[in-house]
Amino acid sequence: MRRVVISTVGTSLLTNQADSQEEKQRLNNEANCKDDQISSEVEGIITKLKEKASAKLKGTDAEIRKASAELNGVYGLYKGNLKQGTEKGKQDLHFLIATDTTQGQATAQIVQSFLQDKGFIVEIPPLEKLSTASTDNFTHGITELIKWIDETIPGYKKSGYEIYFNLVGGFKSLQAYVNTIGMFYANEIIYIFEGHNSEVITIPQLPIEVDKSAIKPAEFALMAQGAWVKLAQLNDVPKKLLFIIDDEATLTPWGRLIWNKCKDEILAGELLHFPKLHYLQSFTDDCSQTKGDERVKLQETLAKVSYLLTKHHGDTGALKRDGGLLYEVYTNKGGVAHFRVTQGLRVSCTTSKEELVLRRYGKEPEVNTNP
Repeated sequence: MRRVVISTVGTSLLTNQADSQEEKQRLNNEANCKDDQISSEVEGIITKLKEKASAKLKGTDAEIRKASAELNGVYGLYKGNLKQGTEKGKQDLHFLIATDTTQGQATAQIVQSFLQDKGFIVEIPPLEKLSTASTDNFTHGITELIKWIDETIPGYKKSGYEIYFNLVGGFKSLQAYVNTIGMFYANEIIYIFEGHNSEVITIPQLPIEVDKSAIKPAEFALMAQGAWVKLAQLNDVPKKLLFIIDDEATLTPWGRLIWNKCKDEILAGELLHFPKLHYLQSFTDDCSQTKGDERVKLQETLAKVSYLLTKHHGDTGALKRDGGLLYEVYTNKGGVAHFRVTQGLRVSCTTSKEELVLRRYGKEPEVNTNP
């Protein structure tokens, strides 16, 4: 059994190495600072503490578990034997969720180096603005985390990995959100309460069902891409799912989480209609042959194209600049253009005023031959 282990990471492994109360206070004062904000004095303290913390992790297993809550959880998951997750060709994957701060990243790097030395594959996902500097920053960071999880974890699940959320370390505010996210994505969530020889406590995935009746498919698909939608189009949608400013709204982290839970079923269904897009019969006929993941990806791409065209008032330059869509006009084909859905799938189109008229959908060679 191969695992993906997602661990929340705090800073106590680093800050507990401080020599004095004065050092701890300086660290606390700049806890939410990034590399370009932190003072040279605190930067020097962090460099020194990283060395001390790394040295601590060269001790006995008991000393390591005492020094790092995050590693205590990892040891608990493997029942004290880390070799269980590092068998050649079957290494478990570890992702460390750390704040977007100098201290958070420094601590995660210490844990990463330790686990890599033990033979694990370890990554630290970049989560912009994830910090407690402000409510806006924290909300943005959690939104980035949910987006990263939804883009990363389902693929591993489909490949047969079991997903574990290790919430032994990390800040309480981060743990609270990640615990809820774990209810949607994890096979098990693990904790260890403090105390000598405390054992792992596991919480299995709960059978959560989402009430889809309040979800507006096209509007939610657009908001998931970053669009702001008029409130008048979101009647009966629970306000906890929406971040509202004046007469417009987009998804809160909870709204995005709920959408991620049910989007595959919704987007695998009927072809949705989005602003700034007009479908020719040839396009809808091509789309009628799609199903499952391919259809979900197609509809997410259409939502993205619609959002970008609306945001930029029909300017297709926004589609051209997007590295995923790679919008381009064919040579010598009467102004017909195309954009990418996946590496091998294309949509052909023409422009009409501020709209795109979608003509064909299918494999790249077929669309290119007859766009």
